[in-house]
Amino acid sequence: MLHEESAEEYEKQEGRLAMDNVTAVFEFFLIGISNYPEWRGTFFTFILIVYLSTMLGNGFIIFLIHFDPHLHTPMYFFLSNLSFLDLCYGTASMPQALVHCFSTHPYLSYSRCLTQMSVSLTLATAECLLLAVMAYDRVVAISNPLRYSVVMNGPVCVWLAATSWGTSILLSVILVSSLRLQFCGANVINHFVCEILSLIRLACSDTSLNELMIFTTGIFTLLLPFGFVLLSYVRIVAAVLRIRSAQGRLKAFSTCGSHLTVVTIFYGAAISMYIKPKSKSSPNQDKFISVFYGALTPMLNPLIYSLRNKDVKGAIRKFMVKRA
Repeated sequence: MLHEESAEEYEKQEGRLAMDNVTAVFEFFLIGISNYPEWRGTFFTFILIVYLSTMLGNGFIIFLIHFDPHLHTPMYFFLSNLSFLDLCYGTASMPQALVHCFSTHPYLSYSRCLTQMSVSLTLATAECLLLAVMAYDRVVAISNPLRYSVVMNGPVCVWLAATSWGTSILLSVILVSSLRLQFCGANVINHFVCEILSLIRLACSDTSLNELMIFTTGIFTLLLPFGFVLLSYVRIVAAVLRIRSAQGRLKAFSTCGSHLTVVTIFYGAAISMYIKPKSKSSPNQDKFISVFYGALTPMLNPLIYSLRNKDVKGAIRKFMVKRA
């Protein structure tokens, strides 16, 4: 009897120790670029240039669309949404990567980690959906130009943008609130920021449900929108081929090619991270892939979608004349 009581007491103590280990993680150590110390200066300079370019480029596009009444059209409404989204997306991760680049103790509290992860998930999902909406807008404009203003009227544009934002917020809340992770003392994240896959890798509890939810969400927010974008561009290319002017076709193909390149970089990088078997996952590889959709795409979007556009160039000239 005494032996049984001692065994029960030992099990209780062991359980308390296990719980102590589970709840011991209150902050995370972000490896970032610290495992490549020789690249710190280069990486810092690169991210700084990308971040400043993202802020200036997207901020200027938002201002220009607001400034020029001729840009108050559905296409530029969605572009202003994309620019605002990219401003937020870049700010959610790049300043932290810069601060931690030369930090000897790049720690992040558990609450800040979850907050940053939630914000980044929301913004990335919103961009996936918004790019698909923008492709739909272009298809309507090219395939049915006479009814474009009727189909893509103000309320419809607001509804499409609001649906993209609302769906992304809902999915992010579901994914983050479903995390019931036990870390058992592990707190080293091999990433520049708090990222959901990197966080799940630390867990010592069963994460199969979380992984299934991420994979399923990835299908609806990455594969399906990307497939829709590709089909949209097939229709756009078919319409371009009907243009009689060789110069017009060349210009249209150049624009479509630029758009499709940026879209492919964004979706392709994200798909390579989230839609693949766990056995093929590499933390070092994934964190550098994330730079493509988390840093490069927000910088390239205003250059590709806006600054090469003749309407935007005209608005810039008007703005410069008024400033002179």
